[in-house]
Amino acid sequence: MTRSAARKSTTPADGALAKYYAKRDPSKTPEPMASTRSTRSRKSAPIFVVQEHHASSLHWDFRLEHEGVLVSWALPKGVPVDPRTNHLAVPTEDHPLDYGAFEGDIPEGEYGAGHVAIWDRGTYTPEVWRDDEVKFLLNGSRVSGRFALFRVADKRWMIHRMDAPATELDDFPALVKPMLASPGQLSTRQGGWAYEFKWDGVRAMLYVEGGRVRALTRNDRNIVANFPELSAVGESLGSRRAVLDGEIVAVDEQGHTSFAALSHRLHLTSSTEIKQRALATPANFFAFDVVYLEGRSLLKETYDHRRRVLESLDLNGESFTTPPSLTGVSGERALAISRERQLEGIVAKRRDSPYSPGRRGDAWIKIKNFRTQEVVIGGWTEGAGERAGSLGALLLGVPSGKGLDYVGKVGTGFSVANREDLMRRLVQRRRKNSPFSDPLPRRETSECHFVRPDLVGEVTFVEWTEASRLRSPSWRGLRADKTADEVQREF
Repeated sequence: MTRSAARKSTTPADGALAKYYAKRDPSKTPEPMASTRSTRSRKSAPIFVVQEHHASSLHWDFRLEHEGVLVSWALPKGVPVDPRTNHLAVPTEDHPLDYGAFEGDIPEGEYGAGHVAIWDRGTYTPEVWRDDEVKFLLNGSRVSGRFALFRVADKRWMIHRMDAPATELDDFPALVKPMLASPGQLSTRQGGWAYEFKWDGVRAMLYVEGGRVRALTRNDRNIVANFPELSAVGESLGSRRAVLDGEIVAVDEQGHTSFAALSHRLHLTSSTEIKQRALATPANFFAFDVVYLEGRSLLKETYDHRRRVLESLDLNGESFTTPPSLTGVSGERALAISRERQLEGIVAKRRDSPYSPGRRGDAWIKIKNFRTQEVVIGGWTEGAGERAGSLGALLLGVPSGKGLDYVGKVGTGFSVANREDLMRRLVQRRRKNSPFSDPLPRRETSECHFVRPDLVGEVTFVEWTEASRLRSPSWRGLRADKTADEVQREF
């Protein structure tokens, strides 16, 4: 940053651009290779440029024309729009002025390899330029206003917006609980509803800021590490700050979204295993709502408005997409389409409804093609025959006002790996007394073992019996995205 006497040299070998040329081979990269610093007229307003750089880590290169070169900083989170939030700025080598018009791909293996695109470009008015602080007024098409760059450590700077933005901004939310759908039937009123397909996956709220993604489940667990594919959503949104609601899904061998195919990835902790599973069972993010975008909360906006905003983001890539919202068909037709595609069902959403975080009301109604029930594991019975010494069946419960109601047991739908994993978890939770609110039928639970009731799973079943038991349940998998107190009976 210091402007020494050497800066007056017009040859790149010993001047301001020496570091720039030392890092690049002109025969291998398309980047500008001007032989000297610019001699543009001082009567012209100096330029600034912000380039979105999809290198090993997405960032924005911020450059100010000064003394014939572009003095540069890398901004991991882009230019701040809110004066209450400063962003990190890392000084980099000065660039030739021609670089302000550069867009293209730096080849793999070269310094800064990746795609470069101009995010904004314009002129600026310098106010202060010192070795440890730069103040200026930007005049661009995407960003305008007064800013300051200031040094806080040897190679660490911050960029601060000094004036208020043109419109008042809403704070970027730390947590938005997902809006919930109530089980029900199709409404007899055909108007005013949109229909979305119900995907067999894991609900997640994606918080995207500066191209980085945080993904929280319904029980506020961050699962970005388990699903590295989600980083592609951040790359797609670039500098835009957003909170998206959607579903993480995986596809089984028949080409259908399958919770069973996805569930085993929720419990992995080894980075090696996670990479292997991501290759074997890739996940996708299906975005179906947006509740915050670019400094504005959308919670009070209607479903139709939020949907238009979501579709304007054009979220469609190899590992993420925006699934359809059906408004031109009846609910019966939408449900029939879901059956034809062997999907779990549909969710009917009132088009004039706001987004109600954490609430389950009548604005969103889920209609299923087959019945599923979340359950709390309260114990297990041992297997017999070739399964002796291992898991035979799980004892299941659903919370009610009086405690944990016993709803039956499930002994089918497990793979060998499922049984081994469940046994490991169950033994760690073993307890002497029953967690269920009422005594259990002895004929169903002979030689059973009880556990601490904090594991949540999901089963398919035919119907509820008169005794409030699950008829013909089959295991689908553990739900690490749910807590026991969230489970409720679905009629």
